[in-house]
Formats: sequence, structure tokens, C-alpha cells
Amino acid sequence: MADNDDLRALAQQLRVDSVRAAGAASSGHPTSSLSAADLVAVLAANHLRYDFDDPDNPNNDHLIFSKGHASPLLYALYKAVGAISDEDLLSFRRLGSRFEGHPTPVLPWVDVATGSLGQGLPIAVGLALAGKRLDRLPFRVWALCGDSEMAEGSMWEAIEHASHAGLDNLTAIVDVNRLGQRGETMHGWDLDAYVRRFEAFGWTCRTVDGHDVGAIDTALVELTTDPERPTALIARTAKGRGVTAVEDADDAHGKPVPDTDGAVAELGGDRGVRITTTPPRSADKPHGFDTAGSLDLPRYALGEEVATRKAYGEALTALGRARGDVVALDGEVGNSTHAEIFRDALPERFFEMYIAEQQMVAAAVGMQVRGWVPFASSFAAFLSRAYDFVRMAAVSRARLNLCGSHAGVSIGEDGPSQMGLEDLAAFRAVHGSTVLYPCDANQTARLVAAMADLEGIGYLRTTRSATPVIYDAGETFEPGGSRVLRSSDRDAVTVVTAGITVHEALRAAGELAAEGLAVRVVDAYSVKPLDAAGIAEAVRATGGRLVTVEDHWPEGGLGEAVLAALATAGVAVQAEVLAVRSMPGSGKPAELLAEAGIDAAAIRAAVQRLAGAS
Repeated sequence: MADNDDLRALAQQLRVDSVRAAGAASSGHPTSSLSAADLVAVLAANHLRYDFDDPDNPNNDHLIFSKGHASPLLYALYKAVGAISDEDLLSFRRLGSRFEGHPTPVLPWVDVATGSLGQGLPIAVGLALAGKRLDRLPFRVWALCGDSEMAEGSMWEAIEHASHAGLDNLTAIVDVNRLGQRGETMHGWDLDAYVRRFEAFGWTCRTVDGHDVGAIDTALVELTTDPERPTALIARTAKGRGVTAVEDADDAHGKPVPDTDGAVAELGGDRGVRITTTPPRSADKPHGFDTAGSLDLPRYALGEEVATRKAYGEALTALGRARGDVVALDGEVGNSTHAEIFRDALPERFFEMYIAEQQMVAAAVGMQVRGWVPFASSFAAFLSRAYDFVRMAAVSRARLNLCGSHAGVSIGEDGPSQMGLEDLAAFRAVHGSTVLYPCDANQTARLVAAMADLEGIGYLRTTRSATPVIYDAGETFEPGGSRVLRSSDRDAVTVVTAGITVHEALRAAGELAAEGLAVRVVDAYSVKPLDAAGIAEAVRATGGRLVTVEDHWPEGGLGEAVLAALATAGVAVQAEVLAVRSMPGSGKPAELLAEAGIDAAAIRAAVQRLAGAS
């Protein structure tokens, strides 16, 4: 354990290196780093249990910089523990450097990317849940938070859920330095305002002078000795602490200090302080769950009417029985997404996250850090609330799966507030994502199983209404594929579709065939990656005549994906893109599909126009 003199020396060394890193980059956030240096010095030297030589040790504590802009301080810590060199530190923010402006998991000691404020603490909740309920290991999760981000609603979703879940293995350290990017924060230095809020949610709090290393040490001992609930250290600090030119100065955020050499001298110079952190608390192995050993997916009879959302719940449960690493989260709509089937069968691996979609996705991100395979579900429309967490999950190189049910106008009477009509575009835009849109139950089951092994973010779009099973239970489906459901040598037009409108397209094709007009129908169940080669082959075979149809806005959906792929492949087309183009209301599913112009009648008319028939 370091004494107070050693802690003060370490804190000054962290300040010096934070200033030097930002100075070398001529950019960064040294003032935000300077305010928290004493807090991080005490935490790292006396409380953090972490083996920097073995970052994958399952017993390591987890340290998340929720205030990710304070990355110079984090990198200074890595230097102090001997994990990186001074050359590494001074490559801060350079092209090709792993030491980016905000931390990402390209560094082995960084669990998740932060920098979009309000995310670190919610993700820490997911890690703490994994520690208590899944791994069942005694590691602690520490989240360094900024006072500005305490205005984010996601922070309070996290604070409430941590208390509800009894996460006594979670400690938040709030650096209350009073100044945000453009002036004073909402509560300034009113520490009691933060304490009242945390305590109202059931946390144990201590307030402290954030530059008194002895007081910080004592407070952390008190908070983490036999805690019964989550704990928070609320620390009053000064932004830019130790450098006169910027200490507690407005308009110094996000800039290097004016005189790097002068600031280093004022801080006492480079002391070359190094520390060794305390080893993890145990050498235990993570808990494992018993499994059936083999995957026995549900099987549905041809012609049976089954909603793909129900097939999702049943397939996920089968997957969970076969694989002990699969976990499920839901946003209090499990009786609609059918995640409740997993909950009833495998309650130890089910997490009810309530109507808090940001916390739900954040928890999934935290769990996957520990190697769990999360599937999180809600209505497709409501996942838009958590979109920034999905975007940042991609930056984190996270592996997680999302299911959006009740997509499109086909949900019926609930109306547009419940209709996910933007989700295909949103999830297609996420880097490295996979976007799947099955049309029947057997296809859904196979795709759910495939998602467990995906890299990156997987998204499955499911349908509220029961639809006919058209695929045999023995068929296999993989991301990146498609299926030609109807074809002949006489096909005049290709119809590319997915999900609910596959059935409309097949109905239209049957009616057109009775009139002597043959149509090729392609089920593009993998919207991303798209089967560009297969679709191009089909469209070429029908003379470039193409209809795309989807229960989604035209912007960013299946039609645009198909047209972009064909353009890249050099396939000239005459195309009609059928999609939802006016704001829907309430009505029966069939009525709304017709009103949107995406039902069998609309498809039939579009094909006739392209084929030159009337």
C-alpha cells in the first residue's frame, strides 16, 4: 500500500504525463485529466486489483473511464504501471497510434470504447452483473465519471438498475470539477446535489476533497469494505489542477495547456514514478452453466402459421440450452418479443432490464466483455433510443445481438409510434453489422443459431403477425445468403423482398402466373451482408427488370441496398422500389400493407408496369 507521500508523487507524475501527451499532440483534454489525477493515483496504487501483464485474467478488476476524454490520464496510468513506454504515450492522437483521442479496445487493458458521455457507467453495470450472476467472481468494477455526463439520462438508468440488482461490486467515482465544455455544469460544486440523487436510488455515498489523497484512500476503504449496495465517491476537484494558467479556468476544455514545459516544471517535473498494482483477489475460474450439449432447434411444419417473434424466443431458448455462454436481456416486453420463453427456461441467464433500452444495450456490451454472448430484445422502434450505444458498441469491437420485433406497418392497430420503420437503415449503417430479416419460423430459428457466432453487431428483425412456414425445417440459412423462392426460364421481372412482404410477393407471383406472366421471387433475408451476386444473377436473367418491396421507409432499406449492390456490379436496371412512403395510422395489418402500397396487389401492379402489361 502506498503512503500519502507516494500517492501525491504518483498523482503529480500522472499530471505531468497527461500534460506532455496533450502537448505532443497539440490537442486533447489535459485539464479534465488533471482534475482526476489524485483520484486515479489512489485507486490504482491502493485499491485496483489488476494484473497488467495478464489483461485477460477473469479475476481482474475492471476500470472504465466513463469520462473517456480524460484519456491522457488513462495512458499516463498505463505508463506508470509499466504497461507502455514514454514513446507510446507521446504518440497520443497520431495517425496509426493505438493511443487514440478517446480510449478503445485496440489496447488490451481497455474493455470498451468511451467518449460518448453517459455510457461508461451503464456498461459498468453490465460488467458488474456479469461478475455477480454469470462469472460469480469477486472482481470489482470501477467507473470514473465526469460531472457533466451526470446530466445524461442513461447515467440514471444505470444508477437505478445497479441498486435494483444489488451490485455491491460496483463503485462510481464522480470527478466534480465544476466546469464542462463551455462553462459551469448544472450543479457546479454542489456535492450534496449528487449525493441526494445517488442515495435516493439506494447507493452508499461519500464526499471528499478530490485532491486530498489520504481522504480519498480512507473513503474508498469505507465504501468497499463489506458493501451491501453500489457505492459512489463524490469528489470535489479543480479542473486543470496544479497548472496555474488553466486551473478552474473556463474555456480551457479540450485544449493543451499554453506552455507544456512551464506546466511540467510547475508540477515538479518528471519524477519517473512507477507502481505495481495489487494482484486480483482470487484465482478462481468463472462459473459455467450446464448445457444439453447439442443444439435442438424448434421445427415447424410447412404451412403452419407462426410469428417470427415467437420463433425467436423458442430458438433462443434452444440455443441457450445448448450453449452455456448465451444470455438474454429484454426491455420489459418479453411477452411480445417472446424472450419470456428463455426467462422461464433459463432464469439464471435472463436479465430483465425494464423500459430502459440504453441500459439494456449497455449491459449487453458489458457482458460480452467477459465473453458472454448476449441477445437483447425490444420493439424495433424502441431500439432507436439506444442507437448511440449500438454505434459505440461497434467502436468497442463488441459482439452482441439485438432483436427488434413489431417492425413495420404490419403490426396493425397500435399505430406509428410502435412501428419500427427506420431500423434496417439504422443497423445497416453500423460498422461491421449483420442485418437479418427472416420471413418464416424455420428460417428464424436457423438465423438465431447463426447469430451466436457472428463478429460485431447482429440485428434480427422479427414480425408481429403469424406467417405461413414456407421453408422445410431441414434447410440451412447463413448470413450473406438469399433464396430464390420462385423461378422459371420465362421470368419477366425479379421481385426482391424480405420478411412479411415475402408472403405478399409469393401471392402476387401466383396471381400473375395464372395470367401467364412469370415472376422470379428472391427472399433477401440477409439485408447486410447482401447476396449481391445472387441478386445480380436473378436480375440479369429477367432483363434488368426489378421490383423491391419492404415494410420500411425507402431511405436506407432493402431497396437502396439492392440498387447499390447492382450499381456496383454494373447491372443496369429498370426498377420500382415499393416501400412505406406516407405516415401510417392505425388499422388492420392487411389494410395498412395495402395503404402503404406494399401488398400483393401493389406488387402485381408494379410487375405489370415493368413487364409492359396492363
